[in-house]
Formats: sequence, structure tokens, C-alpha cells
Amino acid sequence: MYNLGISCYYHDSAVALLKDGHIIAAVEEERFSRKKFDDEFPKMAIDWCLKEAKITPHEIHSVAFYDKPVLKFDRLLDNYIAVAPRGLYSFLNTMPKWLHKRLWIKNEIRKSLKGFNGDIIFPEHHMSHAAHTFYTSPFSESAILTVDGVGEWSTTSIGYAKNNSITLTNDIRWPHSLGLFYSAFTYFLGFQVNEGEYKLMGLASYGRPKYYDMILEKLIDVKEDGSVHLDMKYFAFTYDKIMTNTKFAELFGIAPREKNELPKQIHYDIGASAQKVLEDILLKMANYVYKKFKSKNLCLGGGVALNGVANYRILKESSFDNIHIPPSPGDAGSAVGCAQFLYHIYHNNARDIVQDLARSIRENIYVGPSYSDEEIRDFLDSHKINYEKMNKEELIQKTARLISDGNIVGWYQGKMEWGPRALGSRSILADPRNHHMKDILNEKIKHRESFRPFAPSILEEYVSEYFEIDRPSPYMLFVAPVKKPEQIPAVTHVDGTGRLQTVNKYANPLYYDLIREFYDITGIPVIINTSMNVMGEPIVNTPEQAYQMIIKTDMDCIAMGSYLVKK
Repeated sequence: MYNLGISCYYHDSAVALLKDGHIIAAVEEERFSRKKFDDEFPKMAIDWCLKEAKITPHEIHSVAFYDKPVLKFDRLLDNYIAVAPRGLYSFLNTMPKWLHKRLWIKNEIRKSLKGFNGDIIFPEHHMSHAAHTFYTSPFSESAILTVDGVGEWSTTSIGYAKNNSITLTNDIRWPHSLGLFYSAFTYFLGFQVNEGEYKLMGLASYGRPKYYDMILEKLIDVKEDGSVHLDMKYFAFTYDKIMTNTKFAELFGIAPREKNELPKQIHYDIGASAQKVLEDILLKMANYVYKKFKSKNLCLGGGVALNGVANYRILKESSFDNIHIPPSPGDAGSAVGCAQFLYHIYHNNARDIVQDLARSIRENIYVGPSYSDEEIRDFLDSHKINYEKMNKEELIQKTARLISDGNIVGWYQGKMEWGPRALGSRSILADPRNHHMKDILNEKIKHRESFRPFAPSILEEYVSEYFEIDRPSPYMLFVAPVKKPEQIPAVTHVDGTGRLQTVNKYANPLYYDLIREFYDITGIPVIINTSMNVMGEPIVNTPEQAYQMIIKTDMDCIAMGSYLVKK
């Protein structure tokens, strides 16, 4: 049975195709459109999924869309009435999009899938998040916590899942949102909402939480169970396209930071304060969920679950023994989640719980577009690009030696990763021993802010030797203290932590063998791993886009399939 899941019209449009409940193809629309965080209907992603599976729309059994557009529209109308006459500009800007397109998603799906005759269903937004985190987990039962900006009405949901069933029991509702609280600070500190929250997390490490008490006193009321209530006189997102108003700025004594303005210490301190408030609230939520459902397992979902610093605190300080976060916990991941809801709950098909970690990683991550050696060679030959062809052993040895000698190497191999992180298929790799490598990568390769850290990829069996963590972190969703910062300074953030990816020998053998070879050369089982893109662009998809990284940046060489191309 083939089922299709679709997420779009908010941010990170994406599509996932499942066969008998297992992900066989999943990709974000931005990888084809080249528009970062593309939110349009994902026609190109749909076409690729069908082509990858070698099926026609007629063979799709049923389709799920990741939320209920009519309920979301109801919330928008209710909100505009509540805040009137404020919000007129926002109303006039938003309504045409809904009346002409977003309310007619079923028509758009059928138009894009000519020959499809099956059901189209609309699970609730937070149910799609819950399904994605539970059905990708190794747990037969688990407590559920999903936290984001807003779905239809819910901004946070809790519940319990067992076998096939998921029940969401309680929620927090618009406009009181922990996700939007954090997005307000993202906006105020000069970053793009729904894009820059991870930048705020990195910025926060440079500050001290001096405004923590003031934030809790003025901006957000927090109960012992983690439920929140925002003081809306400081926020503008209910009636404007911006997140905060003049009262918010007066509270901190500064205007919102301009995009190109260099951050000052006050920006770092405000960021550190907002980050600590977020962490403490999430910890309260997690502990309440533990007391309510008495499960040793927690499945965490929603866009806020991308905050690796908070995730680590839940792992270390909450009462749960086990925590699972899917590789793409935000809205893009809900393309998978709604398709899993469709298969397991709507159609009542039993779960095949995957306990084997390597198989789980392969099925959850390496499900995107790929290009054969023949296709790569055809591109290189047609553009008269010089290359060196190697067998697997030669490629690994040469690439590891290049990295250990200080070269910055593109690694373009196999199927593209699902989710926002490059995890060893569309990566830029470098030596973590070099103190200056972080600044070199930020300035000459990524063309981005100097305060942003880089992630370490580490052989799974060495993780506890280098980081304060006792379990795998295959999706780069935990930020843990570094035990040996003097050995890997380039991946050690200013606060002594790293957002690590553990690499499993059987999940990605080629990437594992590369790091193993680097370890044999240097004695360090870690390399720098950052996504193969420059600031403002999506991760590369085609061989041509990968090669352009050498042209546009100071990257030294790129390993594309069996071919090594030097600058």
C-alpha cells in the first residue's frame, strides 16, 4: 500500500511517500525550487517521489495533508475579529491567499495527482507531529509532547501513545505559545522567524541570562505544569507581520536589532535569557507529562524540538529514561507524520517497530534524491571538468588525508538526507583540531555570522569518550558538553558544548569508514560536518549545484560519488 503525506503553505513544504508504513521517499520542495524554506505547494517533490518509487498517481492508495486548513482559517478569522481594528493590513494581505488557494488544498492535490482516486484526509497539526515522533521511535508505548508556534489552535499538546493508537489529552492554545515566545526573541534579535531560531540558540551561548527574572515577571506567566500565558500587550504577532511592539523594545531599552547590525553584549544577554526561559519551561512540561502518564519513554515533536540545548536538558534532568526526537520534528517532518497517521490510525495497520538503530536511521534519513556515478560523470565530462576516479578504498584514504592536511572537502554521496541537517551525504567536512577552522568555514565557505558553531560527526562507539552523553545522537538534535575540547576546538562552542552527530557503522558505512580512516591518521574519531550550502540557499541537490560550491566558495575539493574534483 502506497500512502502520500504533504505539508505546505506555512513553511518548509515537503512530501513523503510510504510503502506499507515505511518511508521510501521524502524530500522538501526547496531542494528542487532552490527557494530556501519554500512554502508553496510541493509539486516537484511529489513528482520526484512518484518517479523514485516508479509508480503512477493511480497506484497511490490515499493521501494525507498535515493539518486542517478549515480549522486554521477559523482561528485566523476569530483572531482578526478579536484584534480589530488593528490587523487590517495583515488581514488584507492574508485573506486572498486563503480564499484563492489554501482552503482548496484537496482540489490542488487531485490536480497534481491525475488518476488518483483514493481518500484525502486531514489529521490535526499536532497529531501529525505526534505521529511522526512516535512512529519513528523504537517504543511500543510512550508519553507525547509536541511544542511549536501554532497549528490550527494548539501551540502545545501532550498525550500518550501505545501500539497503533495516539491520544492527545491536553493542549495550550493560541495565542499563548512557547514557540512564538521564542520566535519573538528571534525577530527582536535580528533573525528571520521560522528560519533563525537555531541562530538564536547559538547566539545565546555568548551571553548571561541577566533578563531571566524580568521576562518571567513581565512577558510570560509559567505554571508548575509548564503551561504558559503571554502578556499580549508586548507582542504584535496577533495583528501585524512583526512579532513584538514598542512596549517590548522599551522593556529592554533597545530597538530590535537590524539584520546587518553586529550583535552587542546586550543582544547576547537577551538571547541567553530567552533560551534559559525556554529550557526551564520545557523541563517543567516534560516532568508534568512524566507524572501524568508514568511512561519511561518520551516522544518529543514540533519545531521547538529542534532546540538541541533544551533537548539535552530534558535528557539529563527530566525523569524519563528514554527520549526520541525524529530527524525533522518541524512542519516538514509532518509530511511523514500525517502519512504515518493515515497508515496506522486511519487505515488501522499494525506497526512494525524497528528496534535496529542502523535500519531505523537508514529508513528515517537516507530517503532523498541520489545520482549515480554515471550521471555524475556525464555532468563532469559535459562541462569539461577535470576529475580523478577512484575505488571506494582509494576515495576514503585520499579524502581522509586531504581533511587531515587542512583541506575543506565537499562530501556528495548516496541519497540526500531527510530533514534540515546534513548527516554525511550532502556535507562539507573539515579538521576539528584546527582552532581557526570555525572562522575559516564561517567566513570563506558558508558566508554567515561568526558566532555560529559547527557540528561534530563522531564514530558512535567513541561518543561517551568525547561528550557528556551515554547514547547515540544520530540526528544532531542534542547539544552536549565536550569532554576533550583541547582536542577538537573547532567543534567546541564558546560554552564548551557541541551539537553532535553519532555515526553508525551500518547506517552509513561509507561515511563511517571515512571518519574511521581520519581516526587512523590523526587519533581523533571526529570530523567537522556542516551542510553543503551557503547562507540563504538550500542544501545542494544536483551534481551541478554541488560543483558550484567549489566555484562560489573557498572549498578545496569535492568527492562526488567515485570522483574527486579539486578546485
